[in-house]
Amino acid sequence: MSTVPTPASPLCVVVLAAGKGTRMRSDSPKVLQPLAGKPLLGHVLGTVHQLAAERTVVVTGFGAQQVQQAFAHQPHLRFALQEPQLGTGHAVQQALPELPDHGVCLVLYGDVPLVSAASLVPMVAQARAGALALLTVELPDPTGYGRILRGAGGAVQGIVEHKDATPEQRAIRESNTGILCAPLPQLRRWLGQLRNDNAQGEYYLTDVVALAVADGVPVQAFTVADTDDVLGVNDRKQLAHLERVVQQRAANRLLESGVTLADPARLDVRGALHCGRDVFIDVGCVFEGEVHLADGVRVGPYAVLRDVRVGAGTVIHPFCHLDGAGIGADALIGPFARLRPTTALADGVHIGNFVEVKNSTLGVGSKANHLSYVGDATVGARVNIGAGTIVANYDGANKHRTVIEDDAHTGSNSVLVAPLTVGAGATIGAGSTVAKDVPAGKLTVARAKAVTLDGWRRPVKKKLASSPD
Repeated sequence: MSTVPTPASPLCVVVLAAGKGTRMRSDSPKVLQPLAGKPLLGHVLGTVHQLAAERTVVVTGFGAQQVQQAFAHQPHLRFALQEPQLGTGHAVQQALPELPDHGVCLVLYGDVPLVSAASLVPMVAQARAGALALLTVELPDPTGYGRILRGAGGAVQGIVEHKDATPEQRAIRESNTGILCAPLPQLRRWLGQLRNDNAQGEYYLTDVVALAVADGVPVQAFTVADTDDVLGVNDRKQLAHLERVVQQRAANRLLESGVTLADPARLDVRGALHCGRDVFIDVGCVFEGEVHLADGVRVGPYAVLRDVRVGAGTVIHPFCHLDGAGIGADALIGPFARLRPTTALADGVHIGNFVEVKNSTLGVGSKANHLSYVGDATVGARVNIGAGTIVANYDGANKHRTVIEDDAHTGSNSVLVAPLTVGAGATIGAGSTVAKDVPAGKLTVARAKAVTLDGWRRPVKKKLASSPD
């Protein structure tokens, strides 16, 4: 028998992600289906990161290239192809060439996204002590799961798959999650001894348990406390169930931290949401990426915030879409406002209904309250952008910048044709189209002369000739 691993033995992780997921009815591999804003496999790899694994191998099959492309931003990952797919034991065999000779190996599943690092750490410790560690679960209805077989003294003797189990064995509720951790030298030997003489004609990873018992290697089972942690995803219904599990957990964390949620059941966090004190979030809001809400922020119903920082005391009115923006304190946004990436709003800024701001900065106390577009602009302090103002930044080929200095006012339905500078304290008359710099402190009006034509009559539609009988 090989030398017992030491506590310093390196941890390697094999993630099985070869399944097609036929019941998902999708052209994408099952492990790329989204859960709370990221792929199922992404959740598993996030847990692996917490474990500080020395090496991680993802075993792919259906859509292997898609999976590799989806995680190309993680160059430390290694991939192994399982083709054809002959069972879980066969899948782990494909990863062996990518693994070192020594250490311990943890086997996870790309479609079991919620397993926690806290559940896995004790298993790794047992494997480093020379044991085979299993993660089990007590299920009210274990149909489809392998059953844990124990001897008279309660020691684990093996696992029998549901399709191969007798009626008595199917009555056992302790079920196999498939997650195990073992010393690598022994695991290599056991995998080489697997046979496929079973109902599925596959090489079951679970058969290594009986091989470990035969070798006198202790088998330690750890029962997970929350069954949702080890639920797999095979169809859209199961995916939807886990989505609500994730969102309820996120809501509970927010409530425990002091955030007020109008309805915890109507919240979607698809990333990381960080909140200060006395934050209020109304129904139907979606948070994506990294969102930071400072003390006293209020978010109205059905707002979508992606990669946004919001200063203290700011109010986000209903139906706003904020993406990649930084918002100062005591600002008012919306309703129905859109902030696009690289927008920066200073304290006290007002962005009103049906206003879009893109790649622009607005200084302290500036306002764009109605029906305006501000693109590629540098706006000073205390500027008032009148209703219907358009900062025309695009000439059909290139984007140009507009500078509006402090205390300037633009009248309603103005068009500012970039590149352009509006001087401090300047006023642009309503309905003006301005294509040259506006001097500071003066009124600039650029309108076509109104002309009234006497005797003009509105055209009248010609009547159609009646058709003969």
